[in-house]
Amino acid sequence: MPDAPTAEKIEFRAEVRQLLNILAHSLYTEREIFLRELISNASDALNRIQFEMLTHRDVLDHDAELKITLTGSDDGKTLTIADTGIGMTKEELVENLGAIAHSGAAAFLESLQAGQKADDIIGRFGVGFYSALMVADEIVVTSRSYRPDSSAWTWTTQGGDSYTLAPADKPDRGTVITLKLKDDAGEFGKDWRIEQIIHKHSDFVAFPIYIKDRAVNKQTALWRQSLASVTDEQASEFYRQFTLEFEPPLLRAHLNTDAPVQVYAMLFIPAKGERGLLSARREEGLKLYSRKVLIQDYCKDLLPHHFRFVQGVVDSEDLPLNVSRETVQSNKVMERIKTALTHKLIDELKKLAADDKEKYAEFWKQFGAYVKEGVALDHAGREKLYPLLRFHTSRTGEGEMAPLTDYVGRVQPSQKSIYYLLANSAKSASISPHLDSFRKHNLEVLYLTDPLDSFMVQGLREYEGFKLQNADDPALDLPKDDSKAAEAETPSGEFDGLIARFKSQLGERVADVRDSERLVDSPARLVAPDGASGAEMDRIRRLLGKEAETPKRVLEINRRHAIIRRLAEMAAAGESESLVSACIDQLYESALLIEGLHPDPASMLPRIQQIMEAAVGR
Repeated sequence: MPDAPTAEKIEFRAEVRQLLNILAHSLYTEREIFLRELISNASDALNRIQFEMLTHRDVLDHDAELKITLTGSDDGKTLTIADTGIGMTKEELVENLGAIAHSGAAAFLESLQAGQKADDIIGRFGVGFYSALMVADEIVVTSRSYRPDSSAWTWTTQGGDSYTLAPADKPDRGTVITLKLKDDAGEFGKDWRIEQIIHKHSDFVAFPIYIKDRAVNKQTALWRQSLASVTDEQASEFYRQFTLEFEPPLLRAHLNTDAPVQVYAMLFIPAKGERGLLSARREEGLKLYSRKVLIQDYCKDLLPHHFRFVQGVVDSEDLPLNVSRETVQSNKVMERIKTALTHKLIDELKKLAADDKEKYAEFWKQFGAYVKEGVALDHAGREKLYPLLRFHTSRTGEGEMAPLTDYVGRVQPSQKSIYYLLANSAKSASISPHLDSFRKHNLEVLYLTDPLDSFMVQGLREYEGFKLQNADDPALDLPKDDSKAAEAETPSGEFDGLIARFKSQLGERVADVRDSERLVDSPARLVAPDGASGAEMDRIRRLLGKEAETPKRVLEINRRHAIIRRLAEMAAAGESESLVSACIDQLYESALLIEGLHPDPASMLPRIQQIMEAAVGR
């Protein structure tokens, strides 16, 4: 009769001894990660036995429930993680637990024949097992293989140079891991803390996770289901649970694809730009899962920065994880995932704009600034954002906004540019003297009234072959107005004298004063001198706090306007000198005001009163 097996003490391999201290003390940023790793190991073991039972009936405890059970102790000194999975023989305990970074699940995946697939195998957890040493003074693993003739063995380590193997009494299949917790790790033996970690990291493991006979995990990963099988109600409830935002999302984008990279995702655009006071999402970024196990709560590398307002989850089996599985290595796979998500999000927004203009208008109200930021800063991806842009224009009604495609569809036959005007509001833009010639020739102009627009137009220089040009550019090639009656013009002598008077009075406040070729209904306007920066850069400098002085502009005056004609007459006759001076200052400062450049509008009030008194008196 052979001797009964006895306990053995076995030295760890050299590389294991060198790494154990690093794994226990330096590799992981959060101690709670150990439970995620052990639950993932258990999930893999359950998946493997499930796969085995598809082809073999001769399995120990064939009808046992596939589950994971966690048991803490009242004194917080121990934690037990048990599964009814595939189990391990003595040799497999040595192979899987005696070597760092060896994963039985990963080896199983590699052994599958071509065409076979085991979706819920997590794999790559060889290192993770030893994360338990962050919280445990001792790890005891008792396991029995699914093979009916197998026997149970116990594997024990305190994290030193060796481990022990001893026969065990375990009648059923699976693995039980018992952690003898460190004095400062008692929280991990408490049911409330265990459940909290499960909900954070392992809520969507495909098997029930029990605490005191109560399944605590959700199991169903909604984002891995097909779009058709997920109702709006289910998606909204899922969104509410992980964000604690009670308003339903404005838009949902669902992605489930294997090419060019395997990725499952459910993205949400919130109803509001500002997070609610009770929001569970404290930072920007998406929840990143690998095979339904949380890797990062706030991954900022899955979408361009300008889409940082988007919430949601992303899951991929192709993620290039680092050894601790807490971060993702940057490589082409991550770039492909980012590209796929970005394309999907933009496509869904374009579809929303086509199908529900009112809802898209709300999106633009809440998040349009982010799209503009992307146009300004995302050199590689800005053109894909152009269809999302919306603008007030000289043709749209009050409160209405139009895409660039609408503008292009309305251009004049000879028009070669898209014209825009920077202004403080659509109202001030509509009365701008820069638009005199545009109104005369029925040319549409975009009203850029958001402070961000000055940055945006730096990245939006052309659209469908039309260059964007500022309506205040004096060098614009616009149709000439040949219908102006010569008799309406100020006589040359009087006009030249008035120009000289303007220059003398305004002095260093202006770069020049000259006749205008563009003004029709307005008496004056300010334009940039030749070679100087335009209104866009002036606004950017002011927004950045770098423009302390009012920029010098060229004042153009309209010799056909009644005010200019009368001022020229008064100046030539030496009539009402103080009133002429007041009008010249007011014309200049009114032009500053409509450009948003006036440093102190209230200072105009006494002069306006002087001009009104003169008008009433006359």
